[in-house]
Amino acid sequence: MKKPDTKTKTVEPGRKVAIGKINVAQAPAGAAAVEKAPKKPFNPAKFFKEVQVEAKRITWTSRKEVWITTVMVLLMVILAGVFFFVVDGALGFLTNYVTKIGLQG
Repeated sequence: MKKPDTKTKTVEPGRKVAIGKINVAQAPAGAAAVEKAPKKPFNPAKFFKEVQVEAKRITWTSRKEVWITTVMVLLMVILAGVFFFVVDGALGFLTNYVTKIGLQG
């Protein structure tokens, strides 16, 4: 059987964090079912610390990006409103026209 490829220590280009050696996980030859590790209890302090770490990684949009996006959304809402106003008016006109034809006959 061929030995799986492993990576040596490298640096992640975006984060510049050292990564250790990565090995491919394989199940033991005779094991049909893998035992699960017992579930660890919830630790609120660890949870909130991890939340703070993740919150620091967030990239916020700039004011310019927010302004451009807001204007684009407003324009699309106005265009959709005009479109549906015209379609509603046309369908209402056609409905009234067909109804008047039915009343005359």
